[in-house]
Amino acid sequence: MHETTTRTTPFFNRQTLHLRPDPARVVLRPFEPAPEPRALNRIDKSRACRIFERILALDETGVETLLAATLANFKGRHRNLLDIFDRRATEMSGAFACDPSLSEARHQLIGAYFLNEYSFEAAALFNPSIVPHPDQLGTTGGRFILSARAVGEGHISSLTFRTGNVAADGTVTIDAPERLASVPEITARVGDRVELAFDPASEITERVIFPITEHQANGIEDARFVAFQDKGKTTYYATYTAYSGQAIRSELFETEDFVSFRMAALKGVGARNKGMALFPRKIGGRYAMIARHDNENLYLIYSDNLHEWGPGQPILQPAHAWEFIQIGNCGSPIELDEGWLLFTHGVGPVRHYSIGAVLLDKEDPSKVIGRSRQPLIQPAASEREGYVPNVVYTCGAMQLEGRIVLPYAISDTFSTFATVETAALLELLKS
Repeated sequence: MHETTTRTTPFFNRQTLHLRPDPARVVLRPFEPAPEPRALNRIDKSRACRIFERILALDETGVETLLAATLANFKGRHRNLLDIFDRRATEMSGAFACDPSLSEARHQLIGAYFLNEYSFEAAALFNPSIVPHPDQLGTTGGRFILSARAVGEGHISSLTFRTGNVAADGTVTIDAPERLASVPEITARVGDRVELAFDPASEITERVIFPITEHQANGIEDARFVAFQDKGKTTYYATYTAYSGQAIRSELFETEDFVSFRMAALKGVGARNKGMALFPRKIGGRYAMIARHDNENLYLIYSDNLHEWGPGQPILQPAHAWEFIQIGNCGSPIELDEGWLLFTHGVGPVRHYSIGAVLLDKEDPSKVIGRSRQPLIQPAASEREGYVPNVVYTCGAMQLEGRIVLPYAISDTFSTFATVETAALLELLKS
């Protein structure tokens, strides 16, 4: 369990709940042997085929013994290991020069040789966003789903989840995640649109969305989830950054149940940079987005197509010393009676990140009616060290019964929470 006492700052109540990376949590990922240089007077066979032929050379007793030892070695680390081995062997069948009739055990052993474990959150667990849990039955406060960016070896980012609750007094608790973790199956792929599905029997904290496409090869970064309301239906969308290792592009997740997901690229001038955030409902019959496609300022964009975004109009520019380098959004706007509450981040001297907020007009969000002159949250003296020093950052907050619940990351390493009374925050912004 996590500590849940709070300490009071001049404005936000920072909770001493720290969500840290756990290197013991692993998923199975495809292993594809790198080809070796062509050798003189040597038959040019791929490494995969050579491994395959070595397994074929084993007698059946040796196959069964080795498979049993592999299962014993990885017992308790993954669910349905034999099914995973089977699927991987089927995926690799196209790499083999021949396809003899194989026993079930030999087929599974082949799959085992072309997998490896990956500790997906060994280095960091940060940049969280938060949405109400679709199942609120039996809760006394506010149940939520937290998404977080997990980073492992090679600085590869994936998406993972936690669940938790906000008590009536504002205390935040996080449920212990499942020990096991798994990646989804790809159920459809059409162009740059991909559909994914997890085992419905799995817990949400087991589910990890790892890079799938070439555009995502080095990471799925900074998902900004929002519970989008349209005609009485709730759909959870998340804008995120796909990083290939050389280039970035904005993409979109879509899910109704956090079991099945659809992902697709976002297009247009407004989608050519990081940090897009979707409003939680249509405005004037159109989708609305906050974006920063010029690396410096925030824009309001309307669109009739969820996947196409034009240039929009600038609504916020750096104005205070703590945001002179650039500003950006910190998740989707929160709808209040008084307007749209948008958390922002600012970058100041020595790339020091801080979190602020603005209030946008309810009917016309291009109008800024309130803005924080000073940072609301800055890295505390004890929280400045980490993978990227001097950074506080969030990908989304949630309002619950007159209180804002704000998860945020510390120095790109771990995550924590703060809460603030909505009325007090609005008073500050309006003043």
